[in-house]
Amino acid sequence: MTDVVMPQMGESIVEGTLTKWLKKAGERIERDEPLFEISTDKVDTEIPSPAAGTVSEILVEEGKTVGINTVVARIEEAGGDGAKPAAAAPPAEPVEEAAPVSEASAAAPAAAEPTGPLSPLVRKMARENNIDLARVKGTGAGGRITKQDVEAYLAQQATPLAAAAAMPAPAQAAPAPPVAMPPLPPAGQAKTHIEPLSTMRLKIAEHMLLSKRTSPHVTTVHRVDMTAVAKMRERNKTVFQNNYGFSLTYLPFITRAAVVALRQYPLLNASLDGNNIIYHNEIHIGIAVALENGLIVPVIRNADEKNVLGLQRAIVDLASRARSRQLKPEEVQGGTFSLTNFGSFGSLMGTPIINQPQVAIMGVGTVDKTPVVIEDAIAIRSICHLSLSFDHRLVDGALADQFMSKVKQVLESWTEEVL
Repeated sequence: MTDVVMPQMGESIVEGTLTKWLKKAGERIERDEPLFEISTDKVDTEIPSPAAGTVSEILVEEGKTVGINTVVARIEEAGGDGAKPAAAAPPAEPVEEAAPVSEASAAAPAAAEPTGPLSPLVRKMARENNIDLARVKGTGAGGRITKQDVEAYLAQQATPLAAAAAMPAPAQAAPAPPVAMPPLPPAGQAKTHIEPLSTMRLKIAEHMLLSKRTSPHVTTVHRVDMTAVAKMRERNKTVFQNNYGFSLTYLPFITRAAVVALRQYPLLNASLDGNNIIYHNEIHIGIAVALENGLIVPVIRNADEKNVLGLQRAIVDLASRARSRQLKPEEVQGGTFSLTNFGSFGSLMGTPIINQPQVAIMGVGTVDKTPVVIEDAIAIRSICHLSLSFDHRLVDGALADQFMSKVKQVLESWTEEVL
């Protein structure tokens, strides 16, 4: 008999949500055949079976979150006597990021240590909101404090303030009566249905809210003449398809231009940690990939070391494995700057939300042939709108526009060969 355990999908991951069983109790399974799907803070992926045999027990139901190394199922091995379960590995200690200690915090008496290990995200939220984690009750595995616990604590602290703000002032005039929201129709009386958010959708919602609470977003939009790139792409796209088996798109050109600009303006490749700026010496570009039920942002490591061919190959590989749930946890972490290509769906422009803890994200609109005025004459050019959402705590508008102007200059004067 082999025990199947919840794996640790990254150093800071201490729990996972079992989203779907791919085999039922009593069904045959081969070694390394996908057994179940999990979702964590970092990645959604399929977990292979550790042994061949028959699924004898399923111990954790779909949608339940459990700690790492929790036994979730048992497999009766083919020809086995069922007498020796596989020992679960002891939980690995999560590696925490060291937070800078200020003089004031060093002089303060130490608070009671919260129960269980803390993820870097929880520590960051506590720092930014000045929360004493000893006051937060943990509901995670072993009493661990999760980000949901921190958000619940913040909401609880905000309740008295909201109540005070809602108290009517001793005004001279009577307040206007509140506008009542229409009640939901009783079940069965309207053509509607209700279903809970998926685990991925919940995590996307949490990340989006965290980003908007953390960073004051500002967006600037630049119109870019992509004609030089379009001609280069047209000359090489057939060779790309024949030699490498994938198409040549506009995205690797734009990624390459962004990398050049990030080298010139490194503050866009930085992140904030409290009152400290962290300058990243390596450029790791996150590429947003749309999935059937959400999106994920896998990372191209050392993107500045790749040419257009290398970038296109990496984009195709990461997108393909993201859609087949084959990404590794480390492939969705550590990004320093992100790109999102909503132009592939026909959008002209957008205002994307920053992927924390980064300080900027570039949105790529569709490339359209457009009549433009050049030296008092009308010409047809391939035009694209690029938008940059940036964290105004660290990046000012002038710097953001200088960065975008460099991206624009690289693309409009493109001469680099792609083969």
